[in-house]
Amino acid sequence: MWYLPIFQRFRQLLQPRRRLAIFEACLIGLVSALAAVLLKSGVGLLGAWRVQTSLLLPAWLVLPSIGLACGFLAGWLVERVAPETSGSGIPQVKAVLARIPMALDLRVALVKLVGGILALGSGLALGREGPTIQVSAALAAQLSRWFPTSPDHRRQLIAAGAGAGLAAAFNAPIAGVLFVVEELLQDFSEFTLGTAILASFIGAVVSRVLGGRSLDLNLALTASKTDFFVQDIPFYLVLGIVAGLMGALFNRGIIASLNVYRRSLRFGLPARVALAGLVSGVIVALLPLAFRDNTGLREILITGEASWSIAAIAFISQFILTLVAYGSGVPGGLFAPALTLGAALGYLVGMGEHALLLPFGIATGLPITYALAGMGAFFTAVARVPMTGIVIVFEMTTDFNLVLPLMIGSVTSYLVAEKLAPGSLYDKLLEWNGIIIQKAAPAGGIMTNLTAKDVMQQQVETLDTEMPLDEVIQAFARSHHRGFPVVEESKLVGIVTQSDLLNIRDRNLASDTPLGEIMTTTPMTVTPIHTLSNVLYLLDRYQISRLPVVNGRKLIGIITRGDIIRAEADHLNGANATPKLRPDPSYIVYQTRSPSTGRGRLLVPVANPETAGILLLMAAAIARDRHYEIDCVQVMLIPRHNSPSETQVRTAKSRRLLRQAEVLAKKWQIPLHTQIRVTHDVAQAILETINEQHIDLILMGWKGSTSTPGRIFGNVVDTIIRQATCEVVLVKLGETPQSPVPNPQSPIPNPQSPIPNPQSPIPSPQSPIPAPLFNSWLVPMAGGPNSQLAIKLLPALITLGNAPQIRLTQVFKPSEVKPDMSVLEQAIRHLMRRRKLSSSVVALPVQANSVAEGVINLVKTEGYDVVVLGASREGLLQQAIQGNIPEAIASGVESTVILVRGAINT
Repeated sequence: MWYLPIFQRFRQLLQPRRRLAIFEACLIGLVSALAAVLLKSGVGLLGAWRVQTSLLLPAWLVLPSIGLACGFLAGWLVERVAPETSGSGIPQVKAVLARIPMALDLRVALVKLVGGILALGSGLALGREGPTIQVSAALAAQLSRWFPTSPDHRRQLIAAGAGAGLAAAFNAPIAGVLFVVEELLQDFSEFTLGTAILASFIGAVVSRVLGGRSLDLNLALTASKTDFFVQDIPFYLVLGIVAGLMGALFNRGIIASLNVYRRSLRFGLPARVALAGLVSGVIVALLPLAFRDNTGLREILITGEASWSIAAIAFISQFILTLVAYGSGVPGGLFAPALTLGAALGYLVGMGEHALLLPFGIATGLPITYALAGMGAFFTAVARVPMTGIVIVFEMTTDFNLVLPLMIGSVTSYLVAEKLAPGSLYDKLLEWNGIIIQKAAPAGGIMTNLTAKDVMQQQVETLDTEMPLDEVIQAFARSHHRGFPVVEESKLVGIVTQSDLLNIRDRNLASDTPLGEIMTTTPMTVTPIHTLSNVLYLLDRYQISRLPVVNGRKLIGIITRGDIIRAEADHLNGANATPKLRPDPSYIVYQTRSPSTGRGRLLVPVANPETAGILLLMAAAIARDRHYEIDCVQVMLIPRHNSPSETQVRTAKSRRLLRQAEVLAKKWQIPLHTQIRVTHDVAQAILETINEQHIDLILMGWKGSTSTPGRIFGNVVDTIIRQATCEVVLVKLGETPQSPVPNPQSPIPNPQSPIPNPQSPIPSPQSPIPAPLFNSWLVPMAGGPNSQLAIKLLPALITLGNAPQIRLTQVFKPSEVKPDMSVLEQAIRHLMRRRKLSSSVVALPVQANSVAEGVINLVKTEGYDVVVLGASREGLLQQAIQGNIPEAIASGVESTVILVRGAINT
């Protein structure tokens, strides 16, 4: 057809290309500059009004009052609308770029902008550069959603937005680029540099123009006032050493401040920020007038107008005020405080040299030069980005006399600080929040190193364009595939899927209608050199399960999500074999299907007849509550040298096991699908089922411990946790009061019959679970997203008991006198909002040295039947690797333990 080439060309233009990247980088630079100017203007106007008011009215009244009021408003806005905007913002951007699920969108940008204006304009001793970076990155992330791109492309654009924000805030485009490649992405690829340079350049230029400044960069306050002599070198080394020491102390002080606010001041974010504003206002009111404007204070230091006493007071007061402000969670950055502290420290060292050498008639450098070199040195000690620190100060001054002093001071401070307290402050802030970013291997990951040709299936089942419709239907009935490529003389001409067959049901086509009339004639394809990252993006972008691999128009293979999952699993398991030697795909030897009427799908792998009944009851309870269908799979292992599709197996025993699921599903009128798969690898077969059946939740048993070296839960479970994109629920079964295996001969209850027990915890419109199994539940809470998922599962799971007793708890250190109950109270409110609970629900904290110890002691002393654990999003597995918390609890108690991990966004 004549229009097909035009359609294909148009679709290709919609995909991320270089021209689109250039346009996006320009747009990101523009909006970043606008955001930077708006933030700067807002902070300046509010700050000027604050200073002016303090001159007209008593400063001891005005400054604390403004700090209290604006701090409360900023904290309230952050807590209620976008908690992700608390703090600097740079750690959050790093987390997103490291593929940690965290919000970064227009909502975050607006809240950070308004909250930053309120907090910083009220006089809190923090900077606007960090907020500007987060605002710009959030705007870039929002733009990347409006112009759909691949995940890697989106990361590059977010990083470019962060660089543009830094460039606009400091009017330093080169520093913006260096910050991207040195701190955020640590990537020097052509695409990263190209987008970052373009966005940073436009951000800096637009910011200067809108800020009322000339594009002439030679506008430094320090022009012709700096100098450098050979005899100054030892003193710059001293400056670097002192800056490194104080920078390491500053970083530890920031973490200590956060801990103090969390442990000792157990009230909400608005109250904490308001308290910080009040304390800061009181301190500033006691200081000289120059200290009421943080930017003006730094300019006094770098223009040589300050005395040594002012410089000393500036360093001490700014150090304390920054710790007071940042620990509260106020939306403010650390760049500006670091530069001010560095200027004061350098100024003091410069005046010290002047006092030591001047009596001997030796020429000395000006304190101004030391102040500027101190800015770069202290900034480097805090952020651990020496190149960025050097370039920021140089671009701010455009003074070549500063290059050598900056290099000496910054490199020395970096080495000293890294020796005393290794690692970036932003990484430590993420770790403080429970997020650990794993450093990427130098060679890159398999998603960028492997191509479609490396993992594709070369043996492809295809159909012919002349095949009649009835034979096409038979081909689908014989195979478990959801689609087939259509070829003509070995050339791909189309694809036919189950959806195509469903769409033609109402057309009354004859049984001999050729396939060429119903197939999709413009299938999405990939070439052999497409990386797995690009393949996965296309699969997600167009919501398809497989992609033909073509060379020109010749079909040479096909690639599915399962192929990518297997390649990544082999990589994570340390397999040395190449993707060519991966196990063959599993093969379905038996399956049954029910009508698809549910809102989602729940998968239950069954293997052990002694535990299958309980797992099926749990699955039925969840499926009935969520209106899900159940997929029940039995996996049969065969030797590696046998082909799954050619090996003869006996399925009689496995079918008897699946019969339990069929009886249970029929009793409670839940759609059920069953299948038996033959495979070389159990985990691979389960992952293929998750992919092919679009599973939303998998519920599987776990024995509670493993003897496999290097494994936490065992080979199969570890792989499922790492790779399954759906929700994962692991169950270690303990002793239960009754056997839950349903009796096939028992009558089927009426789904509309009321619950006979008046004490039943959840009134259900459907029939109750007939056997009481678990009557006391313990749910440790930590506030993470998976804790909330555990709470959402409770209403369904507690129907397995008779008037169950629920205890929500949170483990605190013995040193914590006043535990924060907000997480527990929120969980109770969630339960009450969803359904009216007549069962006993209590929320009580417990003190213990560790989470595992506290939970185990509770179970042993109070005898709970079930413990439900929601792991942190960084992982059920990641948390277990570092502390073995779920494994320790499951191994230490005889009760049933349920571990929950939320779905992973691909």
